Amino acid sequence: MTQDSIKRGGFSSSFGVLAATLGSAVGLGNIWKFPYLTGANGGAGFLLIYVLCTLVVGIPVMIAEITIGRAAKANPITALQRLNPGKAPWWLIGVAGMAAAFLILSFYSEVVAWVFAYVIKAIDGSILSSERHVAENAFGALIGDPVQSLLWQWFVLAFIGGILLLGVTKGIEGLTKRLMPVLFVLLLLLCGVSLSLEKAADGLAFLLRPEFSKISAGVVLTAMGLAFFKLSLGMGTMMTYGSYFRDDQNIPQTALRVMAADLCVSMLAGIAIFPAVFTFGFEPSAGPALVFMTIPAVFSQIPGGHLLMIVFFVLAAVAATGAMLSLMEVPVVILHERLGMSRPKATLITIACLMLLGSTCALTNSVLSHVKVFGLNLFDLFDFVSSNILLPLGGILLALFAGWVWGADRFNDAISNKGTLSNAATARVVLFLLRYVSPLLILLVMLKGLKVF
Repeated sequence: MTQDSIKRGGFSSSFGVLAATLGSAVGLGNIWKFPYLTGANGGAGFLLIYVLCTLVVGIPVMIAEITIGRAAKANPITALQRLNPGKAPWWLIGVAGMAAAFLILSFYSEVVAWVFAYVIKAIDGSILSSERHVAENAFGALIGDPVQSLLWQWFVLAFIGGILLLGVTKGIEGLTKRLMPVLFVLLLLLCGVSLSLEKAADGLAFLLRPEFSKISAGVVLTAMGLAFFKLSLGMGTMMTYGSYFRDDQNIPQTALRVMAADLCVSMLAGIAIFPAVFTFGFEPSAGPALVFMTIPAVFSQIPGGHLLMIVFFVLAAVAATGAMLSLMEVPVVILHERLGMSRPKATLITIACLMLLGSTCALTNSVLSHVKVFGLNLFDLFDFVSSNILLPLGGILLALFAGWVWGADRFNDAISNKGTLSNAATARVVLFLLRYVSPLLILLVMLKGLKVF
């Protein structure tokens, strides 16, 4: 079976394109990390810097990835080979993206496993208590139990794999078209309750009040890093999804809509969470662990808290599902198209590999707690290598490929849908950023992550 003989799926509608792409960008980071970083680094001032960084770092690379994917109509490795045949091995960017996707899925699937486990705990009410230690003990028991950790991780991988087995249109597009509206409805419901609490104003002030005295070079680098990672860039997901885009889809317009909707989800999450955190005296800097160890205690003190806690963890599961779909699609489509495997076989092999590799992360807090590499446990090692090396390196190389190697004429032709859209000015701006701005800024983020300065 050759690459050309494989019939590829694709997104069937503009809304499907937007929903799937947004589903890739939205993840657990929207529910806690983004709102917290905004509040801790200057509120509205940080938000303004983040938006500017997204426009000069995130959006250009996102447009480049999607455009390359759609132009080649292939997986990341084959796409880069087709657009630059027989020359420098730019296709290695696709290999690095696949490696990054595997590493991220290995530890992220375990975090998502905790979320799915907490959906059940929320339903049975076992963690609903005003005593914070009840939820803390439940979380400690979950991550310290190797059997529970493995079973929940394998359930999550099988669940995501089952969706991918349905294909691009019925699986990825079909689910994300339903999940994204549900995500917004659940967020609005939680926002309504949260804004009625006693110290809602304090929570909103933490999130939105501009404190320009907090803005520093380090804060700007944090905003740049967040802008890059937030849109699922550098790992082949956007290139893969781009290969499923319709030929008449306006790529720059879609990228800006995804950015706006992703930002909206993050801010709504902050509005939903922080008024409750301030009202009941929890520490907003507790970070992601607060989701599992203190949020149940917060909801125990709110009228209708049991139902709202269920809604919260379902919301987190919805956000995580879209992100995992896009990540797992990268190795699936590469195995399908590069090795000629059927899509079901490629999906099952991907799940099996992730069950083996991911189990090392699932067992990090139990039987493998003593295993350290460069002073890091395996969970943190996979996170560090993917987030601080593979993703930024992939982003830099993709920007250079699109800006210099592919060629301005071909890039202009692809971004304008072969001349049917008036995107000439947009193409010039994007090319300038890809050539001279985005790679340098991503390099600074990479060096900061590697603690070079």
